[in-house]
Amino acid sequence: MVQDIFKSLWERRAELVMNNAEHYLIRAAKFKTFEYFRNKAIQQKVGERTMQVCPYASNCTEERVLYNELCSKVNRAVDDLPCQCRRVYKMSREHGMRNKDIARELMISERAVELHISKALSSLRLKLADL
Repeated sequence: MVQDIFKSLWERRAELVMNNAEHYLIRAAKFKTFEYFRNKAIQQKVGERTMQVCPYASNCTEERVLYNELCSKVNRAVDDLPCQCRRVYKMSREHGMRNKDIARELMISERAVELHISKALSSLRLKLADL
């Protein structure tokens, strides 16, 4: 977390105006902590929803294997996306970040973030259509 804060600080050093660096760093750490726990909660909910299906399945092991294969295919499709598009998609979907936060961190417009996400989803739909 600390490295992410200092990385962000370094990348935005030209546009930042700080009166008190200590207060800025404390506040950045607070928001980064909130972001971490929000992302962790999202991941936990996804895991719980996935496992809720498993007890009702006839063959839990088979379901897990199929799920893992599906995840692998999705991850490969995501890895095939263009670099910036992939970064925006992962920040949005895997890290649960809002478009506004992504735009600020990558120093692009919110509209560009929306276009990258739209492009990523269209590409993934095409690549994963046969599933």
